[in-house]
Amino acid sequence: MPQAAGSATDNIARLVAPGMAKELGQPVVVDNRPGGALTIGIDAVAKSPPDGYVIGMGPVGALAITRHMVDKLPYDIERDLQPVALITTGYMLLAASPKAPFKTVPELIDYARKNPGKLSNASSSNGSPGHVSGELFKYMTGTDIVHVPYKGGAAAIADLIAGNVQLMFESTNSIAPHVVNGRVRALAVTGASRARSLPTVPTLMEAGVPGYEVTAWTGVIGPAGLSRAVLNRLNRAVNASINDPGVKERLFALGSEGGGGTPEDYAEIIRKDSDKWDEVVRRSGAKID
Repeated sequence: MPQAAGSATDNIARLVAPGMAKELGQPVVVDNRPGGALTIGIDAVAKSPPDGYVIGMGPVGALAITRHMVDKLPYDIERDLQPVALITTGYMLLAASPKAPFKTVPELIDYARKNPGKLSNASSSNGSPGHVSGELFKYMTGTDIVHVPYKGGAAAIADLIAGNVQLMFESTNSIAPHVVNGRVRALAVTGASRARSLPTVPTLMEAGVPGYEVTAWTGVIGPAGLSRAVLNRLNRAVNASINDPGVKERLFALGSEGGGGTPEDYAEIIRKDSDKWDEVVRRSGAKID
């Protein structure tokens, strides 16, 4: 797990692991290895023996974003990693602190333009979807908002609730419950359509940012060199777990828009989003030193 406990990806992993364990006939243990803009955990997978016993969570940040923000990764995503299966896709939510001086996206943009550098946008880490979603928002709206990376989404959300930061782009998987409980203010979702879990929240396009669209996804990866038999067995375990009615219902409650499919399906999603975020990072200048 390349992110901290309590992050959106961690929550998904802990939902799916028991079903995978049942299908594989052995325990599946979630081992958190956060840090390094998601590279520490991914590197641990890339350098593991290709026997199927060490696998990893592969979120969009690690597989399609960080590669364009860090000059020298300790691994090559195409050469050293094997996509196993997509677990879920979903949206990011643009959320505001209840103490923030705005309640809508147009009010946010107006305030940010009049107060450059005064607003802070929290994210779970450098290179995360929340980080680049914020950079894309700044680029498309002509605003100056300070990015504040945390070591995990839970800590960032806590500071958002407390009002120590004013904004956060975070997966609906982890932040939707705080919206429902009134701890944070939902401004917009980043998809092309509204999230099923938050049907009253507009998209950013509806809220006044034409063309803005970001999806968040995560899946299971392994080291390159897995035999086809092992790869197929792991793929079946992921698909069996996410299609269990109880797991599917809980993923839906977290904002999941669906997952599953073959290793090749997941590889194509990684390729397409990598191309997109390459362009976004170059346009926005969101490199990590």
